[in-house]
Amino acid sequence: MTISASPTAAVPTACVIGWPVKHSRSPIIHRHWLSELGLAGDYVRHPVEPEQAAAFFAGFATGPFVGCNVTVPHKEVAFAAVDHADAVATALGAVNTVWLEDGRLMGSNTDAEGFIANLDHGAPGFDANPGAAIVLGAGGAARAVIWALQARGFAPIHVINRTRDRAGALAERFGSDIHPAGWEDLPALLPQASLLVNTTSLGMEGQPPLVIDLAAARDDLLVTDIVYIPLETPLLKVARSRGLKTVDGLGMLLHQAVPGFERWFGRRPVVTPELRRLILADMGVTETGVAA
Repeated sequence: MTISASPTAAVPTACVIGWPVKHSRSPIIHRHWLSELGLAGDYVRHPVEPEQAAAFFAGFATGPFVGCNVTVPHKEVAFAAVDHADAVATALGAVNTVWLEDGRLMGSNTDAEGFIANLDHGAPGFDANPGAAIVLGAGGAARAVIWALQARGFAPIHVINRTRDRAGALAERFGSDIHPAGWEDLPALLPQASLLVNTTSLGMEGQPPLVIDLAAARDDLLVTDIVYIPLETPLLKVARSRGLKTVDGLGMLLHQAVPGFERWFGRRPVVTPELRRLILADMGVTETGVAA
């Protein structure tokens, strides 16, 4: 197996593509690791308009990049474009990490790995006795979360979405352990759940808050949010005030970047408190979520 660089690259260079992509913090993460490990290379933002995405992947082997991360709205286009998608990407129908191997375009999806690694780090042993879980939302992020939770033995997984048809589609994709539900079902489901995950944009900066009454939740409920701007979302704030264990979404961003870096640059990096502080500083907040 040969992981090859493009012949036009002066040093191995990877990128993140999306539309828009100027908000991406991936260059900070990967440049930090390159510096930390003393490796020659670079990582840049590369905006690609939706109508140009297929052509970008078609010409990837002769372009300047050894690999790339793929963000919205190109993940499904990337899945269709690669010569080979791994098992996770195939299960999710989306690719977020691309590299060249013996001249072939390969694809993976590291969102599930990033999500579960964040929980392993922030709440060690959270899956010691997996039970029922609740996933809020039924979009692409929910697919990755569901795949990861099933791999760790959580069942049933209740998927709550405004449109039940979308939640139902996930049940068709992932099997009978997935139970579609509406928001009105949440109060009855909370006492059964050991894990609550928000995969919607509710609570994100500029979006409406996610307001949930957690009074009926079990005392050992773990609450996590894939949103990381703000660091402490309204959901996490309510959970902490209730005395529940919480894990914020920043770690998912950091951990999902690890496999791609290893593919492109040949060394496996480590997510450290220093890297987390670096991203928080770029966000202009402290570890407590207060403006720096």
